[in-house]
Amino acid sequence: MEKHITLPLTEELAKTLHAGDTVYLTGTIYTSRDAGHKRMCEALARGEELPFDPKDATIYYVGPTPAKPGQVIGSAGPTTSGRMDAYAPTMMSVGARGMIGKGARLPEVVEAMKKYSGVYFGAIGGAGALLAKCIKSAELIAYEDLGAEALRKLYVEEMPLVVIIDSEGRNLYEEGRAAYLKAKESK
Repeated sequence: MEKHITLPLTEELAKTLHAGDTVYLTGTIYTSRDAGHKRMCEALARGEELPFDPKDATIYYVGPTPAKPGQVIGSAGPTTSGRMDAYAPTMMSVGARGMIGKGARLPEVVEAMKKYSGVYFGAIGGAGALLAKCIKSAELIAYEDLGAEALRKLYVEEMPLVVIIDSEGRNLYEEGRAAYLKAKESK
């Protein structure tokens, strides 16, 4: 099913999404990769606040390239989400609900998604220039020393994504593989 969604990703909105849905996101998202996630989780462990309000936030696992003149941002393709698996449950425990990346997730992340009504969106790897066209503004908000991995606040319009894992733990990767094998066996 095709859905046009305006963020933030509330619990109620997250529960309307299902593995396999095509989604076009509009609204504010944040960028972070493993180094940024590590710093945020360390800050939380020390009782400190994060550089942004994580409640109902969506985090895009991306390290964009520098913007060329006249551009908001450079190429902005997803990175492998598994790098954030050690941190994702902690981030969801403080309110972050959406994750955008590519690749499979560990069972611990899927369990946290079920517990906190999280959603994992898949972005097309190798389509960073196309995805960057959906980004209408970009603001550096923390960890500038991390370069491309610094935290940024982005405003996106109609960013094309697919729900890979929904808040009930249904996983498009697993369901797609099972459907393929079933079809192959029936031939």
